[in-house]
Amino acid sequence: MAEKRITPSGKERSFAAHELIVSKTDPKGRLTYVNDVFMAVSGYTEPELIGQPHSLIRHPDMPRAVFKLLWDTISAGRELFAYVNNMAKNGDNYWVLAHVTPSFDSAGQIIGFHSNRRVPDAEALAVIKPLYANLLGEEGRHADRKAGLESSWAMLNRAVADAGFDSYDRFIFAITPDR
Repeated sequence: MAEKRITPSGKERSFAAHELIVSKTDPKGRLTYVNDVFMAVSGYTEPELIGQPHSLIRHPDMPRAVFKLLWDTISAGRELFAYVNNMAKNGDNYWVLAHVTPSFDSAGQIIGFHSNRRVPDAEALAVIKPLYANLLGEEGRHADRKAGLESSWAMLNRAVADAGFDSYDRFIFAITPDR
């Protein structure tokens, strides 16, 4: 698929609380499986998605520091829960609470990743949205992208520590009500 720049529409969409968005990727993050809910919410068809990088649905308002956290965690063989703002094919955005886990072969090697996404809690988003906006602003404040990422990464870790938690996961669990 040719790289096509999508402009955010400013409209938010959602999906039903009982639905799960499910996808699987190879170790490099290219989609190998998407469920019907993924296609319905994202607006893409299966042929448009399979083989494409999962970042196809990345919203430009997502801070890179959160994706660094994601990739650092799952590449190390651990699971991660994270709030993510995605972008549909038409530019609409949709927030999710993502649970991303590595998939292993019989020798214990990572062979891909599996993600289930749920409708996020509104109270949790009230905490996450300003945090992510601050992280994104910090990234944009630096002419050098690497310096922006490093500064945003430090800011994310500081925000988690300032909230009284020793990890992003504990922070996420604290702001996410039980389902």
